[in-house]
Amino acid sequence: MPDTIFALSSAPGRAGVALVRVSGPQAGIALTALAGPLPAPRQAVLRRLAFDGAGIDQALLLWFEGPHSFTGEDLAEFHLHGGRAVREAVFSAFAALGLRPAEPGEFSRRAVENGKLDLTRGESIADLIDAQTPAQLRQALRQHDGALADLYEGWRTALIAALGRAEAAIDFSDDGVGDAEFAAARRAASEIYEQIQIHMDDAGRGEALREGLRLTILGPPNAGKSSLINALARRDVAIVSDTPGTTRDVVEARLDLGGYLLAVADTAGVRETSEAVEAEGVRRALSHAKGGMTLLLLDGSVSEPRAGLPPDLPPPDLTVWNKSDLGFARDGICISLKTGAGVSQLIESLTVAVRSRLETGDASPALTRPRHRHALGEAMAALKHGLAAPAGQPELLAEDLRLATRAIGRITGRVDVEELLDFVFRDFCIGK
Repeated sequence: MPDTIFALSSAPGRAGVALVRVSGPQAGIALTALAGPLPAPRQAVLRRLAFDGAGIDQALLLWFEGPHSFTGEDLAEFHLHGGRAVREAVFSAFAALGLRPAEPGEFSRRAVENGKLDLTRGESIADLIDAQTPAQLRQALRQHDGALADLYEGWRTALIAALGRAEAAIDFSDDGVGDAEFAAARRAASEIYEQIQIHMDDAGRGEALREGLRLTILGPPNAGKSSLINALARRDVAIVSDTPGTTRDVVEARLDLGGYLLAVADTAGVRETSEAVEAEGVRRALSHAKGGMTLLLLDGSVSEPRAGLPPDLPPPDLTVWNKSDLGFARDGICISLKTGAGVSQLIESLTVAVRSRLETGDASPALTRPRHRHALGEAMAALKHGLAAPAGQPELLAEDLRLATRAIGRITGRVDVEELLDFVFRDFCIGK
């Protein structure tokens, strides 16, 4: 019999209301011990809480009988006044009744184990909690509604059907049916391979949207990179100085740009140099620029603004000319970080560039986690190997179809792997 667990499911600290959850076979006993007879399922009641003759609080209670609950078990919710003394008194009562505090993610894990959620929906709960921007919220809600699960389960179901045809090709190889079944299984495997490849060929947009898109500001010394990151963040993130080479390391700030989370990095001035510390700063700047967007900031007032830039500087997504207050004519985005002229237009252009990078208009859901990408990569490798199987050896295709099916099944949890559950839920907050 599983333990009965409890946890604070609202934010810690002093608050008007604190939500405490209890899940497991003794949830009803715990509710009865503190508040009297069980209320009708899914109907809120106001009760006075007491334990061992000592009053605790007046609370709103909800009772959910398993399997009709979030976890699939008997579950009780206590909506308490949010003071520390109230919470501690309730927790002490639960401990005295033999309940134990929940581990991180244990409520959601039990929901997955009891078939109330698949793994992708379980992961979306963490994403909903962590969402900082409207775009992150939209993606998390779509995943919670089952868009990813439906896509991956569709592929898994199609692979099982293809596996059945490959098995038929083995069983009926002498009856004239085997060749047709093998060809049908091979066609299905090829179609699924192409669909997975398209899904994975997304430049990591789903992961970038969930974690924050990296924007690296590059440019020569004294172009105004530190002033730009301060202007974008609307606070002093980096030290601004007229002395060239003030920034030696990567300085980051996270901000909401048009509803998208952006991790903006100010870097050392990039130029060819023999000075060891400055050279290391340039190396780190160029390394950080890989895998995200880059903005090249140049001083438009000088005659050779690109002079001294290293030859391996990546092509920028945006080129911006600073110091327009000194008077110059350049094609493109011109700003003055001294007067603020053109900064709002830069933010608009940057927002458009970020949106086009993260929102493709594709109706299919985006791949959101490295775990998914790894499993899909394994499935593609198995399918590629199976598609090379000769017609006279359908057992080779069947085995690779089986491996691909298992790889995709690991994404949604259609396999019984304890380590996978530990990996998915180890970073959840307590009470979820």
